[in-house]
Amino acid sequence: MKVLHVDKNHPLLLENLEKSGFTNKIAYKQPKNEIIKCIDQYDGLIIRSRFPIDADFLKYAKRLKFIGRVGAGVENIDQKLIEKMGIELYAAPQGNSNAVGEHALGMLLSLFNKLNLGDRSIRNGNWNREEHRGIELEGKTVGIIGYGNMGKSFAKKLQGFEVKKVIFHDLLDLGNDAYASQVSLEELKSEVDILSLHTPQNELTKGMIDKNFIDQMKRDFWLLNTARGISVVTDALVYGLKSGKILGAGLDVLEYENSSFEDIFHSQKNNPSFSYLIAAKNVLLSPHVAGWSVESHQKLAQIISNKICSKFGH
Repeated sequence: MKVLHVDKNHPLLLENLEKSGFTNKIAYKQPKNEIIKCIDQYDGLIIRSRFPIDADFLKYAKRLKFIGRVGAGVENIDQKLIEKMGIELYAAPQGNSNAVGEHALGMLLSLFNKLNLGDRSIRNGNWNREEHRGIELEGKTVGIIGYGNMGKSFAKKLQGFEVKKVIFHDLLDLGNDAYASQVSLEELKSEVDILSLHTPQNELTKGMIDKNFIDQMKRDFWLLNTARGISVVTDALVYGLKSGKILGAGLDVLEYENSSFEDIFHSQKNNPSFSYLIAAKNVLLSPHVAGWSVESHQKLAQIISNKICSKFGH
């Protein structure tokens, strides 16, 4: 079976597939229009998020038997259509869930203890202790929206911090576990001091955190988003930060992202909300790397290759 790789991943993925009898073809730099011309020659496709796998693409993929999405989110793939076509879809949300949980916790602790600001202050020749007095996680109520692999990973990381409680809201009836208790969205909005998003990208989560949502929060709160940028309306976030309703934000993702992340600085250079986030002292930003650890890089490759080889390998 021939597999086309259009995104670069850990070399373990190529090695595992080859050992299991697959023929790998690298197309990391080929544009989509060239890939369309040859996709009918391949049984498998390995992708991250370079371009959407939509109807226009799939009509040429006559031979395709599986797609490996090396990551968690599959919003760039028309899942209904590939199911209709009998194409198997493999993702690996387990592969980077630990990394996301650790990253979310790291952002929260850095915000609470002003670590990034203190470091910057010292490097600028200042030693201002009072200005960098932090707050503690102990006694706080943490709320999680989306309790899949990522949300549960974050909840696990909170064990030992003596938080008041961890609660979560999810569309599925998941019930309580050792790490968190399931509540309604209304209850979550009334209780949390910290809100962390771990939702997939879909029509329900687009623009989920808007001005109305922020106004409905009973307490002033801290916001973490290591999920999808489009879930938070940036203008509303800035409104919340300016009003003090949002005490601070840790953002690994931004509403303005596209597949070429670097373009954000050019496309949003005249956007006052983006400029506000860049300058805000109580906002911590990272470049969509929450699930991008050294270890997760290898785990994702291993999980995807295991899934593919168990079904199609020799």
